[in-house]
Amino acid sequence: MTEKEKMLAGELYDSSDPELKALLARARRLCEEYNRTPGDDGVRQKEILNALLGGTGKHVHIEPHIWFDYGFNTTVGENFYCNHDCVFLDCNRITFGDDVLIGPQCGFYAAGHPLDVSVRLTGKEYAAPIKVGNRVWIGGGVKIMPGVTIGDDCVIGGGSVVVKDIPAGCLAAGNPAKVIRRLSGGGN
Repeated sequence: MTEKEKMLAGELYDSSDPELKALLARARRLCEEYNRTPGDDGVRQKEILNALLGGTGKHVHIEPHIWFDYGFNTTVGENFYCNHDCVFLDCNRITFGDDVLIGPQCGFYAAGHPLDVSVRLTGKEYAAPIKVGNRVWIGGGVKIMPGVTIGDDCVIGGGSVVVKDIPAGCLAAGNPAKVIRRLSGGGN
């Protein structure tokens, strides 16, 4: 397996691999260009997002500043809005459903490092996918950790750190995030 294949399979991989370093550099260039593009140039922003993410829906808006490790590992659904200063460590798949709202300064961290210090010192990393369902609202400053799934119709309270799956239809908040209550039809 290549290091890229290991990365996507959730196995330990060498992030200093030349192919991965080239892909990181490409994403960094596209992010920097996106962040410099005037907000009133929606056409150019859309072109850059399509190049970075490999395509998007018609109604996708991401406020600058953005940072993606790779870009092509992130998929966004229709009616996607992401506020300022968000980070996507997409060493594995990060998938967003339709009608997702993301507050400012959120982080989606599919990347991880081994707990065993002797393995960690080898420089090897791992990554686990993140999945966010449909009609989800993620408040400002939320951090989503590797391997987490957030079900449809959820609200994640601002400042939360999500380390475990959140079932559909729930309000979750805290560090670590815990389900506060089930939400009824309108999320009220």
